[in-house]
Amino acid sequence: MSATPRLWTTFIRFLAPLMLGNALQSLFGTVSNVYLGQMIGIDALAAVSSFFPVMFFLFAFVMGLSTGATVLIGQAFGAGEHDRIKLVVGTTLAIGLLFSIAIALIGGIFSRELMMALATPANILDQASAYARIMLLTMPLGFVFLLMTAMIRGVGDTVTPLLALALSTAIGLVLTPVLIRGAFGLPASGITSPAWAAAIANTLTLIVLAVYLLRKQHTLAPDAALLHHLRLKGAVLGKILGIGLPSAIGMVVMAIAELVLLGLVNGFGSSATAAYGAVNQVMGYTQFTAMSISIAVSILGAQAIGGGDRARLDGIVRAGIAFNLVLTGGLVALIYLAPRAVLGIFITDRAVLDLAKELLYIALWSSVPFGLATVFSGAMRAAGVALTPMLLSIFAIVAIELPAAVILSRTIGLEGVWAAYPIVFCAMLVLQMGYYLMVWRKQAIERLI
Repeated sequence: MSATPRLWTTFIRFLAPLMLGNALQSLFGTVSNVYLGQMIGIDALAAVSSFFPVMFFLFAFVMGLSTGATVLIGQAFGAGEHDRIKLVVGTTLAIGLLFSIAIALIGGIFSRELMMALATPANILDQASAYARIMLLTMPLGFVFLLMTAMIRGVGDTVTPLLALALSTAIGLVLTPVLIRGAFGLPASGITSPAWAAAIANTLTLIVLAVYLLRKQHTLAPDAALLHHLRLKGAVLGKILGIGLPSAIGMVVMAIAELVLLGLVNGFGSSATAAYGAVNQVMGYTQFTAMSISIAVSILGAQAIGGGDRARLDGIVRAGIAFNLVLTGGLVALIYLAPRAVLGIFITDRAVLDLAKELLYIALWSSVPFGLATVFSGAMRAAGVALTPMLLSIFAIVAIELPAAVILSRTIGLEGVWAAYPIVFCAMLVLQMGYYLMVWRKQAIERLI
């Protein structure tokens, strides 16, 4: 068998559980919101939603930290140096715990002041503060769970994180309505039920995961060697943050840009806002597919770099491009075949549905160049180069997307805001691919650990 079929098989085996696991991560939040809205009321849903900006920034930090860690773990794994894997894991868990404990102590005390600073409406302030307090106090459990499931993928294992996420999601989905109602002798927790359910689910799953990893003698098992490395190592931490912080900053900049675009959309009325929400929900699925492929490229690429196999890295990039064209492009094509049926899941009003359909036609295809751009940035990130790809993305957002959205919204209307998506994603593809081919690919690549 040639190397290419073997690589494609490896890519598929890695990618499929990764995509399913990422879907499970979002499932608990979605269904919990349904529970709150149906069982308590719309104010409860609004109270939980008001905490989202805080949650996003914390999530961006965790994602950045795990991105830096998985690249180093992948390189060490590819080089066969398992002791260095535990060094990275121990350092990552140490900084994650320190940061999350600080959040728990400060946030738990000042949760009400935090929600007031976010201009939470007075009628839901008490509920929002109660929810925020529990979420922040239990943050260390969430941090450790997310970091562990992400770092396990660094050694090429996406099945174990999938099983852990499935167990955690199942526990959370069962516990949430039980805690809302106070059934089976448990106290009714009301608005804080999803937070308590997530904390309990994370705790139980971490215990099961620890036992499972120890019995399998997994590389990331919490054994004596790993506990020995559970402390901050300055050199390793610097490398983790050198990769992770640009990734986190990039997420935050994209989120801020999205808020600006939403402000432009809101200026066209509530129907435009409703259409925006529905189209973004649909585009979220195509972009989620593209992001999963990028993660696979980054981790498998890091393993290839660790093993000193430059040719394999080139093959991984080609596989990532192909999978984006087939999977992301295929999903886009399927949605284009039945746009009204897909958008109808989120919209019932006929006029808004017609508007959303027009906007979807303008923007949806741009998920493909977006995915291709993330393949090139993911490959460079695998070698520890994260700053330049991040700066290129920020340049595209600030210098191209936002001006284009403002100018086009004033000249051609609402459609102009949506035209900014294909413009910026195509620009990102040109910038990332150009830098990858003309600069980065000509440089020598050395593993970082």
